[in-house]
Amino acid sequence: MNVFVDTAVITVRSGKGGDGCSHLRQEKDRPKGGPDGGDGGHGGDVTVVADPHLDTLIEFSYRAHFFAKDGERGMGKSCHGADGAGVEIRLPIGSVVSDADTGEQLVDLIEPGQRAVVAPGGAGGLGNEHFKGPLKQTPLESTPGVPAVERRLLIELKLIADVGLVGLPNAGKSTLLRAISRANAKVGAYPFTTLSPQLGIAELDMERRLVFADLPGLIEGAAQGAGLGHDFLKHVERTRAIVHLIDLAPLDNSDPVENYRMIRRELLEFSAELAEKPELVVLNKIDLIDPEERAARIERFAGEIGMKKGERPIAISGATGDGVRAMLEAAWKLAEK
Repeated sequence: MNVFVDTAVITVRSGKGGDGCSHLRQEKDRPKGGPDGGDGGHGGDVTVVADPHLDTLIEFSYRAHFFAKDGERGMGKSCHGADGAGVEIRLPIGSVVSDADTGEQLVDLIEPGQRAVVAPGGAGGLGNEHFKGPLKQTPLESTPGVPAVERRLLIELKLIADVGLVGLPNAGKSTLLRAISRANAKVGAYPFTTLSPQLGIAELDMERRLVFADLPGLIEGAAQGAGLGHDFLKHVERTRAIVHLIDLAPLDNSDPVENYRMIRRELLEFSAELAEKPELVVLNKIDLIDPEERAARIERFAGEIGMKKGERPIAISGATGDGVRAMLEAAWKLAEK
């Protein structure tokens, strides 16, 4: 079973630079042998790498420490110490790496193979051969290696998708994702069926496809952490467009218009940039409404949320497939903009 984990805190430490060597040559024919202490080796770096084959941070639930090797000290006969082995930490694309103590963002891994050093290894110290000169032919001083860098890293995985599906719990997001892709999103007749983000690829034709993210349902107060709160909203930040799915026939008899407005408030409160993303309003579950009432309900909804003249939400049924093709075409145009 693939468990989705999107946050982890780990401790990393680079390698210390090796100390420089203080050494004097001793040869039979040169009783006053000069300095030949070599430099210390460079400490190993800690590097993060974007791996397209990973999609979760679950590995860090079992391993939380990553230490590179120290550089070796220099030796006589101008021999330099060996460099310490570095450590590579492979992360899913979309991972944001920050300093867990200061909050400073170190790197945002958005391209396959992208690399960044998050804890540089220490430089090796200088051997005493560097300090010889006309007035100082037998120097004994050398320098120590640069200390290691140790830090705690916060890793947050933010999914990269073309379109994010937003809406209240049980709006039908998982059913829609199953209808448009091969994703096996869980479907159930109770709130919060989806507890972690699910990705699905909708193929419109041979040359066009959209990556959809089915994200856990929002509730009022999500921007302050209620329900799944920020665990949901941070993933929407990556999307190019939003499909706002509204249940036109909610079982709790709530008002679809007010439900729409509540989600919009949560998006705006979390991030003004997020609230300004292109949005496609989609009314779902029209198969549960008498055909004679559908047009009137859609007109009322469009008028009350302030849609411009000539604009209308797209009406679909994720269960039967009615209107889904039109929704995909509209989502494509929106994402392409």
